[in-house]
Amino acid sequence: MSQTRVIPHGVPDLPLVDPGLHKPDFGLDGRSVILSFGLLGPGKGYELVIEAMSRVRRDRPDALYVVLGATHPNLVRTEGEAYRDRLRRAVNDLGLGEHVLFVDRFVGQEELGRWLQAADIFVTPYPNLDQIVSGTLSYAMAAGRPVVSTPFAYASEVLSGGRGVLVAPHSAEALANALSDLLGDRARRLEIGRRAYAFSRGRIWREVGAAYGALFAQVARGVEISYDAPALAAHG
Repeated sequence: MSQTRVIPHGVPDLPLVDPGLHKPDFGLDGRSVILSFGLLGPGKGYELVIEAMSRVRRDRPDALYVVLGATHPNLVRTEGEAYRDRLRRAVNDLGLGEHVLFVDRFVGQEELGRWLQAADIFVTPYPNLDQIVSGTLSYAMAAGRPVVSTPFAYASEVLSGGRGVLVAPHSAEALANALSDLLGDRARRLEIGRRAYAFSRGRIWREVGAAYGALFAQVARGVEISYDAPALAAHG
């Protein structure tokens, strides 16, 4: 019996909707929204996106980069909000006050879904190319959002096959080019988003739950079985 099973990162079952549906919820009508979310802290690469926004705003004056999420509690304990303050200073130094928005709080599942659905592009600019999983990227794909990402290990795998756009790491210019090009091509955004959404259907929570159930059953019985998560979910 094989000792290894791979079960994908679970995601919520979100409907695929036009970003314009939920932009009014956040006062973002008429803006081209680029989104990152998660606990704020060094190592996420947000500085790179802020730098890239200097070029993006020239090509797309309506562009807005939203950084959604509270600062990581461990970071707050050691240095307070010093990291967020550094990001804010970078925004001010670059004159990007109208093009970068910090939403400095934790949001629940329902609100997070609406933020994802309101985004035109999701970006994961992580500098650590060995990163093997990203819940934020998985959630964005589940919402059918086109993702622009550095080629860290997980992104290179799940965004292959035209399901996202990979850019060179540590390059604000490459990131800016990718964001500007994608914001200017609605048909391409929709196609990438549809592919990401279709890929994610096998990763929604009930499918992942079925995969875990099948694995537990195999271990309990001590026998080799195969499973098909969608089929198991359909049959309970």
